[in-house]
Amino acid sequence: MPRAKKDYLCLNVKIDAEICHRLTEVSTEAGQTKTVIVERALQAYFADYDAKQRILRQAEAGQLVPVGEVDRNDA
Repeated sequence: MPRAKKDYLCLNVKIDAEICHRLTEVSTEAGQTKTVIVERALQAYFADYDAKQRILRQAEAGQLVPVGEVDRNDA
């Protein structure tokens, strides 16, 4: 049974040649498409970014907590 098509947009970017070569190597080694690798890398980046933004908002509100207590999955 074919996989359902996902909703997608095309993105054309220029990246450093060494990063592109490494992406190709990892893609081949891992048996994953470059798309999957880039999507997962962006998801990880966004999760980290969102966690840092929550920490900054807490700091601005005077609600600092130790970093080890921050739940990165908390919305």
